Amino acid sequence: MNWTKIKKMAGCVAVAGVTVCSLSLNVACQTPVAEKRDQQPATGDNKGFALVELYTSEGCSSCPPADQLMEKLQLENAGKPVYVVAFHVDYWNQLGWKDKFSAAEFTARQRQYSDWMKLETIYTPQVVVNGVSEYVGSNERSIVKAIDASLNLATDNALTLKGRADSGKVQVAYEVTGSTKNKALYLALVQKKASSHVMAGENEGRQLSHVQIVRELIPVDITNKSTTINLPATLQQEGWELIGFVQNKGNGSITAAARMN
Repeated sequence: MNWTKIKKMAGCVAVAGVTVCSLSLNVACQTPVAEKRDQQPATGDNKGFALVELYTSEGCSSCPPADQLMEKLQLENAGKPVYVVAFHVDYWNQLGWKDKFSAAEFTARQRQYSDWMKLETIYTPQVVVNGVSEYVGSNERSIVKAIDASLNLATDNALTLKGRADSGKVQVAYEVTGSTKNKALYLALVQKKASSHVMAGENEGRQLSHVQIVRELIPVDITNKSTTINLPATLQQEGWELIGFVQNKGNGSITAAARMN
């Protein structure tokens, strides 16, 4: 595994022609080579998918291009099993602008990936594909390559989600096939679009657009068949969707994903 390391206290640097931002002492970018964990080519009904997780912040000046890339990927992969979710982290909030979509739990999730992948630091913008490979969030070529590769790999599980919204609640029925040993099921409540006029920090004065913003990440009992989710009033007025995924608790790999029908 090849690494580029640059000493920096805070802010943004260019690494291999791509800008990343970090608040830790080391800015580290893994060479974008997808990691494979006993994955086989997809055949028949055992079709591949791609869960694309963006870790971003309104306080990071390098993040807007990654947000724009996520919107492009959404459009280019319409109708395909490609699921984009954007987690807004909170560690940039201390630099003058509080990202209203940020949450400490999303930062904790990114740190968990850092542990799983043995990275030296966390940074923004970062993209994780199917829990097994990570890239600078604006590195379109590498991310597209990882998505294409994931679509052609077999899956360990299959997930189906069905449900309906009524009176501020979402009734969700789900089914996971295949082995669920040491695996967890998550439901991401996603706001499809939003914009913010940033008044401070690195993006001061900019109007930022976002897509696929995770507003809540809800763990559910994988052995059950249904659950009920409260739909925040603000989301009832916005476009939203529910994306579920199955994740290996030992190594972070995503073994199934689906959008609620």
